Amino acid sequence: MVDITQNAELAVQLVGITKRFPGVLANDHINLEVRQGEIHALLGENGAGKSTLMNILSGLYRPDEGEIWIYGKPAMLRSPRHAIQQGIGMVHQHFMLVEMLTVAENVTLGLESPRFFLKLPQTEQKIAELAARYGLRVDPRARIWQLSVGEQQRVEIIKMLYRGARVLILDEPTAVLTPGEVEELFKILRRMADEGHSVIFISHNIRHVYQVADAYTILRHGRKVGTYAKGELTEDDIADLITGEREY
Repeated sequence: MVDITQNAELAVQLVGITKRFPGVLANDHINLEVRQGEIHALLGENGAGKSTLMNILSGLYRPDEGEIWIYGKPAMLRSPRHAIQQGIGMVHQHFMLVEMLTVAENVTLGLESPRFFLKLPQTEQKIAELAARYGLRVDPRARIWQLSVGEQQRVEIIKMLYRGARVLILDEPTAVLTPGEVEELFKILRRMADEGHSVIFISHNIRHVYQVADAYTILRHGRKVGTYAKGELTEDDIADLITGEREY
């Protein structure tokens, strides 16, 4: 039995999350806790259930069983829009940006108020403030097609922060970045965590996880293997847990 706590330090608590697809048990009664101000990596091979679990937390899927608690309160996440209203935002591996629009237009696109073509100077100012606060260097007036992949990723992060995300989910964020962009991203994530945001980092890259994460949870075949604090295991230990070579 998992204790449901009112601890304010817990940003996210998933309890017994189960998700089935035809012929597949993608998530099998998974428990996960992510603390405020923490970078928490989610590790596992393809098919381990990482993306399914985070698609549930971001409102894209609904669990067949289990409970979601956000900052100590139960949450029913019916859609990504509803999830962002609860402070949960996800940046997918394949960016969801309109290339011909500017950064500011992409950030506000789809919002009920203000419409993206209204109050652009105020929007650009707010984006510039967010960029300066978290080190997300990007020109609010630039068009998406003019930006590098790393800059486009920053736009996606800004879009979530602009909408009020306190928990940010990143799906394989380093897979498309150069080594220099990876280092820049890690500085951004650390700054966000230092300001109280929680970051969930889905990855296959053990070296990157070992470099940036405060804690990591390993999934295998849809089940949780365990959650470990930074420095508790070596990189080889993590690899063995992911593949099932040994248990701890």
